Amino acid sequence: HEHEHEQNSAELRRQRRNVDTAGSHPCLETLLLFYWNHQFNIRHSSARTGVLMACSLCPALLSLLLLSAGAAPGPQWPVQRVPVIWAQHTEDRAPPHFLRAPQLELSTSCGPACHRRAAPPSDSALRHRLSYETLYSSGRLTQTAVGIYGFDANSFTQSPASRSRPKRQIFGHDGRFSIVGQDFLLNYPFSTAVKLSTGCSGTLVGERHVLTAAHCVHDGKNYVKGAQRLRVGFLKQQKDPSGRNGTSGRPDRMKFQWIRVKRTHVPKGWIKGTANDIGMDYDYALLELKKAHRRRHMKLGISPSAALLPGKRVQFSGFDTDRPGQLVYRFCQASDETYDLLYQRCDAQPGASGSGVYARMWSRTRQRWERKVIGIFSGHQRVDLSGSPQEFNVAVRITPLKYAQICYWIKGNYVDCREG
Repeated sequence: HEHEHEQNSAELRRQRRNVDTAGSHPCLETLLLFYWNHQFNIRHSSARTGVLMACSLCPALLSLLLLSAGAAPGPQWPVQRVPVIWAQHTEDRAPPHFLRAPQLELSTSCGPACHRRAAPPSDSALRHRLSYETLYSSGRLTQTAVGIYGFDANSFTQSPASRSRPKRQIFGHDGRFSIVGQDFLLNYPFSTAVKLSTGCSGTLVGERHVLTAAHCVHDGKNYVKGAQRLRVGFLKQQKDPSGRNGTSGRPDRMKFQWIRVKRTHVPKGWIKGTANDIGMDYDYALLELKKAHRRRHMKLGISPSAALLPGKRVQFSGFDTDRPGQLVYRFCQASDETYDLLYQRCDAQPGASGSGVYARMWSRTRQRWERKVIGIFSGHQRVDLSGSPQEFNVAVRITPLKYAQICYWIKGNYVDCREG
């Protein structure tokens, strides 16, 4: 049986390499969706917290998926116009205090209806919100004012194409998967998930860049403890007790390789001047590492409407605090959206904040499947809808303006940021 198991595992690895090479077949996340919908959606809730490993069932499921991959490429990335954001001038600010502890769980009470009632921001307000602070590892702090060109202000008043209702009205059984095993944990796309030394999660979006939530480094008033000497952790390969190379599922044997952060960018839209006046619209930050990580990173993309996402689902991986040392993957249907936020009921715990919410869709220009980060998981929201309390988990959508800003931080120019 052990020999047969190794043969099946080897065959699965070969098929996965073929899938990555072809770029036009269902991926590992699709396998998880299939496995969930047809095997785990049963009476036994314990199966929904199962551990994904290389097993004899996986090759058969993958083969079935490959056979069912028809000529239709599936949902396509929409073509969207990207505005231009450029730095106008930079000035020094007073050094931060680094006094407060990081807040791993963010909660607000302004729900979708509350956000839709808000008046669209003026041009000057937009320029202020997209201006940004840069914190250096030396403790130096600067503020950069930006200019905006080619943005259609009517975008704020345009409603999303459609909104879907979630199948689950409340958070029920835990629907998260702990991803373990060298064949999955250290390979793309799960390898793009990283851990911050402040306790949050992040996603690799460049050779030296990590996208995360702003509240992981800044509390809305000042930078938190650990933000100056911030580090990013990468799960690394180890030898298990049998002497084979692998990654053990035991938390005490999960090890990270840490890289220091050179500088941190936070938009002024997050820095409100008071820790009690925090909205999630601009809860994102970009970290630049002191050295390249040498891992494959995920592309950045403008968030399409939830109705255009495959199965109207969102998915992300992070390091939830209740599962120390484990990478936790989840997916669920988006339940609502505003211009800046995406509402869903994916199960998540503190520590998952900052995880990159991503989708995999067909690129018409490149004629292949592409994964792109379309949002950043922010936190929890409890709102009162027509006298009925509702709970959501919220992700910050990467809008055209936010894409232009984050891409500018990564590339250092706007010429390379024209495709979202």
